[in-house]
Amino acid sequence: MADQQATDVTWHEHNVTSEERQKLNGHKGAVLWFTGLSACGKSTVANAVDRMLHDRGIHTCVLDGDNIRMGLNKNLSFAPEDRTENIRRIGEVSKLFCDAGVIVLTAFISPYREDRNQVREILSDGQFHEVYVNASLATCEERDPKGLYKKARAGEIKGFTGVDAPYEAPENGEIELDSDSKGIEELAKEIVAYLEEKGYLSV
Repeated sequence: MADQQATDVTWHEHNVTSEERQKLNGHKGAVLWFTGLSACGKSTVANAVDRMLHDRGIHTCVLDGDNIRMGLNKNLSFAPEDRTENIRRIGEVSKLFCDAGVIVLTAFISPYREDRNQVREILSDGQFHEVYVNASLATCEERDPKGLYKKARAGEIKGFTGVDAPYEAPENGEIELDSDSKGIEELAKEIVAYLEEKGYLSV
């Protein structure tokens, strides 16, 4: 966890509570943290869930790894320490959205368990839901829509997760999706069913 650098700052409570915001929205806030290898289907499933929830009048926000790195985190590399900071920042942003009663869908490789666990600690109890999009390395390399695995195998990209950098799969995540054998719509429906079962789509 990053140390507080700024001094003489004070946390300000808000007049409108998170519970009041959720009541106005008609549903609870939550963070669905999609993790998995590049090309496992994280962003595609997250966006499919986003569409399904939006069509039901649910307030959502998708935070995608590439998009965030083109804006908020454009100053960060893929070195381990920058990966950690990347995930920490997204955890803090996710908390802000979640406290506002929004269902947040994040799509980040986030290869290290410790980093994902730190995000869980940032969020309040019941807000963080780790979604492991499980696809084998062979499947991901076969898909390779951006040609990244090919570049990594050729030595053009260094520190690429699954090739010459590790990926630590969740050990006690809330949801595991079989992206090897199931289609996007089926996987998205599993997420929506999970949210319904856990009572997040109403207050």
